[in-house]
Amino acid sequence: MTELPEVNPAERNDAAIAFLLTRRSRPAKTLKAPAPDEAALREILTAAARTPDHGKLEPWRFLTITREAAQRLGAEAEARAKAQGLPDEKIAKAGKQFHDSQLCVAVVSSPKQSEKVPQVEQLYSAGAVCLSLLNAALAAGWGANWLTGWAAHDEAFGREMLGLKDGESVAGFIHLGTEGVTPPERPRPDLDAITTRISE
Repeated sequence: MTELPEVNPAERNDAAIAFLLTRRSRPAKTLKAPAPDEAALREILTAAARTPDHGKLEPWRFLTITREAAQRLGAEAEARAKAQGLPDEKIAKAGKQFHDSQLCVAVVSSPKQSEKVPQVEQLYSAGAVCLSLLNAALAAGWGANWLTGWAAHDEAFGREMLGLKDGESVAGFIHLGTEGVTPPERPRPDLDAITTRISE
């Protein structure tokens, strides 16, 4: 990873603002090879780990899933979904995100015991890591998409296939690769409709 540049946090960063105002995820199914190599991925993960973390508990961790491993997980997800009697559409969807994946990072919510930091705040921190990872990958020029789905919420799949411990869960599967198709812009929230000003 390259040496970090000197940045004055008190100065406006127009490039960063422009990126945040125009960023958008790339559909996972359109991501192609190549995916980030080890050095590029480490830079992305380093950026993702610089996220709000009340109490410095680090209530999250990363699982990096190669394309070969993703193929195995996709087949297993389909088999388990079928065994549970899910509809064909959901069975196919359970495996597709892994079958399509060039490289995946599972962000695992791994809450710690704390009298000061509620579990929900630790979960929010894991969600913040997902967004930071997504944005870091996009800012570095990669395509990226944050997915969850059936496999993220099935406890047996998480425990047996991902090695999750008691109390852990998948906050998100972040799929990384090279953008295959530039997606069109989509409608964004009406800020006036979702913003209330409290002045007194």
